[in-house]
Amino acid sequence: MAIDPICKMEVDESTDLTCEKDGKTFYFCSEYCLKKFKGEEVEAPKEVTKAYFCPMCPGVESDEPGTCPKCGMALEAAQPGLGGENAELLDMQRRFWGAMILTIPLFIIAMGDMIPGLPIGAWIPMPVNAWIQLALCTPVVWWAGWPLMTRGAQSFRTWNLNMFSLIALGVGAAYFFSLFAMLFPALLPAHLVDHAHPPIYFEAAAVITALVLMGQVMELRARERTGTAIRELMALTPDIARVIVDGEEKEVSLEDVQEGALLRVRPGEKIPVDGTVTEGNSAVDESMLTGEPIPVEKGVDDPVTGGTLNKSGSFVMRAERVGKATTLSRIIDMVAQAQRSRAPVQRLVDRVAAVFVPIVVAVAVIAFIAWFFVGPDPRLAYAIVSAVSVLIIACPCALGLATPMSIMVGVGRGAKAGVLIKNAEAIERLSHVDTVVLDKTGTLTAGKPSLTEVEPLADYDEEQVLRWAASAEQQSEHPLAHAVVTAARERNITLDKPSSFHAVTGGGIEAQLDGREILIGNLEFLQERHITCSDAVVESMQQARERGETLVLLTVDGDVAGVLHITDPIRDTAKEAVRELHALGLRVVMATGDHERTARHVAEQLGIDTVEAGMKPEAKHDLVKRLQEEGRHVAMAGDGINDAPALAAAHVGLAMGSGADVAMESAGITLLKSDVQGIVRAVRLSHFMMRNIKQNLFFAFFYNALGVPIAAG
Repeated sequence: MAIDPICKMEVDESTDLTCEKDGKTFYFCSEYCLKKFKGEEVEAPKEVTKAYFCPMCPGVESDEPGTCPKCGMALEAAQPGLGGENAELLDMQRRFWGAMILTIPLFIIAMGDMIPGLPIGAWIPMPVNAWIQLALCTPVVWWAGWPLMTRGAQSFRTWNLNMFSLIALGVGAAYFFSLFAMLFPALLPAHLVDHAHPPIYFEAAAVITALVLMGQVMELRARERTGTAIRELMALTPDIARVIVDGEEKEVSLEDVQEGALLRVRPGEKIPVDGTVTEGNSAVDESMLTGEPIPVEKGVDDPVTGGTLNKSGSFVMRAERVGKATTLSRIIDMVAQAQRSRAPVQRLVDRVAAVFVPIVVAVAVIAFIAWFFVGPDPRLAYAIVSAVSVLIIACPCALGLATPMSIMVGVGRGAKAGVLIKNAEAIERLSHVDTVVLDKTGTLTAGKPSLTEVEPLADYDEEQVLRWAASAEQQSEHPLAHAVVTAARERNITLDKPSSFHAVTGGGIEAQLDGREILIGNLEFLQERHITCSDAVVESMQQARERGETLVLLTVDGDVAGVLHITDPIRDTAKEAVRELHALGLRVVMATGDHERTARHVAEQLGIDTVEAGMKPEAKHDLVKRLQEEGRHVAMAGDGINDAPALAAAHVGLAMGSGADVAMESAGITLLKSDVQGIVRAVRLSHFMMRNIKQNLFFAFFYNALGVPIAAG
């Protein structure tokens, strides 16, 4: 079996859906994934997601609210807020308070003789007392506890034994034995009927029901809180948008905003959808994406994101991603799907739970038999109490919820911190990682190179060199070209349009400008075209690389006219992040396509353990594989298309939020803020989540292991 590099599904290698790239064969599950891998335009497949799911049982989904046929738990809305108010929580609260109102007097009537100064037996004769207990207990068990009893019955009908199986057995045994004893006391052994007082346990059935209902209310409230992160994200989206039609502004519902529409955003308003500023400028609070409180200046051609807050100026934007395609909608979907996913550790829990209930029932039967045949008088009373106690105390609700509750809370907390988790498996794997491979550009550095110096040679001047370079580069999409063009425009240099343009991947560009032949690129690019550089230029380039700079050479008609110094600054938080990764016990490896001297200069500044320079995409992939073969658990962080193969190959891929979509698709975790500090947050979150899951499982097992034998006597 092979792994589809797009969706990560297992694919049979006999499939015809294959693609050769860089000497390697990739296999795909569908035409959609194959076309996406090739970079062709494809229509995203429509996801068929049920509206409700069971948080404890994988694969149980429904279009309608209801209960899980396996565990009996109420199905939960896939999107918090989908079903409005939590109807189950309201219903359980109603039943709980109803049960408490009846159970408290029932408990006092049944146990009053044990309370000094409260001679209930003298006030209420036993036959009347028993009928009052029956009258109070019956609505508690068969109205308030009806959901518990029906779920228990369903568990036996489908033979999916669970916590409700034990509750129904225990409560049912206590109630029906008491009813039988009250109605037919003559059929009981003589030693059980003390002074015509048959043994009844109505208060036990009622108290157990009330306590289980209280547990259900507490659990539902906790589950309700786990959706807070998504509800807060959903609340960021405004209800309306101002669409500009024929120069007039018109308020429309957000659902009616079309791609390409012009929208007016006023100060203090939330940006409705993703798009680009076409007119005006402002400062936008993007803290919901980045966590940074400082507003970001936005002007014409700058991107803006739906859900962020416009702080100061008014501007017009063009809608580019609307509806489910917006960044905020994708975040909400990713968080919701991650909260529904299951960690591998849950499989162990499932296996234990599958045998736990039958064992508990067997222990209850053994306890009953032992007390009945060996125990002291009244034997039957002791036998029933012991058996019922075992059934009730062993309810494995904590066992079943130990993992999903931690995942739901952890994923929600991660979303607030800008760490988007695709699935629970990714966070569990991240907790075992001992090596982090970091891309340099865009991860450790800002990923936005800037021109720091123009060095003219021969008889050329600085402005002339920059004008030629920027004019030739303006058709290129390379980050270095963008830095040159931006610098020229900042200096108000008028650019000319080249008569011809050709970009050479990994080398430079060839252009015709004013009848002159312009070449821009690195030293190797020029040498391949038989252009010789002086020793001084070569030495200058070597020194620049040692300082972490990138030098670009400009030639005019075969003569070297100038050198452009470009720097991609190291992120302010990178050094501290590397230090914290080391403190967490992780080895840090930098993998970059940049020159070795530049890479080593950055690595020395940051204290990185290992440097792998001059790496192409397939080399990064091979590096990850090599580290895995050495027995290391590897996390890979990157932001570009060239990082996608390595992200997919790693145990865990971490995509920087500002990067390419294919990088995010290949990664298990996306860091909304393009900051290496987010890697530290993700690793710590994984450690906290797994520690919490293990704590939950330990106490669930410890409680039952301790409680069952005590209950059995």
